[in-house]
Amino acid sequence: MPSSAQPIQDKSPGRAAFSFILAMVFFDFLSVGIISPIFPDLVRHFEGGDFARGTKMLGYFLLAWATMQFIFSPILGAWSYRFGRRPVILISCFGLSVDYILMALAPSLGWLFVGRVISGITTSNVATAFAYVTDTTTPDRRAKAFGLISAAFGLGFVIGPVVGGVLGNHSLRAPFWAAACLSLINALYGFFVLPESLAPKKRAKSAWHMANPLGSLRLFRSHPELTGLAVVITLYYLAHQSLMSIWANYAEYRYTWNNRDVGISLGVVGISAALVSGTLVGPYVKKFGERFSLASGLLYGTIGFLCFGLATRGWIVLATIPFIALWGIAAPAIQTLMARHVDQSSQGKLQGGINSLRALTGMAGPLLYTQVFAAAISPTARIHFPGAPYVLAALLLAGSLLLAVRVTRGSAAPVPAPAANAPAD
Repeated sequence: MPSSAQPIQDKSPGRAAFSFILAMVFFDFLSVGIISPIFPDLVRHFEGGDFARGTKMLGYFLLAWATMQFIFSPILGAWSYRFGRRPVILISCFGLSVDYILMALAPSLGWLFVGRVISGITTSNVATAFAYVTDTTTPDRRAKAFGLISAAFGLGFVIGPVVGGVLGNHSLRAPFWAAACLSLINALYGFFVLPESLAPKKRAKSAWHMANPLGSLRLFRSHPELTGLAVVITLYYLAHQSLMSIWANYAEYRYTWNNRDVGISLGVVGISAALVSGTLVGPYVKKFGERFSLASGLLYGTIGFLCFGLATRGWIVLATIPFIALWGIAAPAIQTLMARHVDQSSQGKLQGGINSLRALTGMAGPLLYTQVFAAAISPTARIHFPGAPYVLAALLLAGSLLLAVRVTRGSAAPVPAPAANAPAD
């Protein structure tokens, strides 16, 4: 057997193995980003170019993808505990490359739908990637490793739409071929450099108990404020789904942007959000506290989406992007507030519950916004209002803001750090 197939015996992974994990996450979401600006166009192409019908059908595609993610993320995680990390990661990478080829050659809407379902399954390997890093890093190095993976995740989403938009201007199928090549190269690279990280003696004989995606939601009933905050973060994630669900169709329909314009605009949103997350969130929350940060972040998002929905010119939308970026202040603030109501041993379960809420909104959101947009631009609509989905997202955030102010009313303000010579408590 080649050495790359042997389990890692210590907690220090080879540089090549960890580089592959970073590359896998990056290429997975680079590929998702590459097809995001042009996928709605391809669906609409099979629907005869009709925006309303194409958008309505797109909602079902997005629902299928998100449903596969929701179901198979915990299943692949369970399989990785039963059979090892390496086979799950490599099979998903090879499967993703074959799937993009299938979608590049799809002769009909039905074949494209099958490809989208497979894509949802094969991109459900991020949890296994995090498990691999947990296996192969010591606790003092783990936070840095997780940070690098999160950065690779975000970088793929920033670069992907720009690349996909440029390629899509030449051919609707070209981004799929590019995504297939990247995924195949990544899978071949991993085959030669990725060792197994979970020794056979540490594997679970049965891991199906880990495959329940809803099990951790029960935690939210343990405290009234935690329940309210769970509703707030659900509305937050539901509003967020409007960005990727209909942005391409909305911008092309209302502002006559081409694929390149759509891709670049998504890239600008990603870069702006990364700048806020990387430079502003920490100082902002430290200065103003979690409660104010949550409320102000939700207010920024409400303003941003309202401007998206009412903007009559493309430049107004671009000028509004900073509000959408500042909206990102709310997410870490609300997670910190939620963590206060959970003991240390249940913090992992809390994150699992939050991920389940994100996944559920990932299923409901695309279907909601595509159907609203299709109805708003339909020839039979009483009021022609393309911005309706983003006004709806603004209303959802306004509701979450009001609820957040109410449920955190008793939350303590940030406590100043004690002086250096102050006695310990």
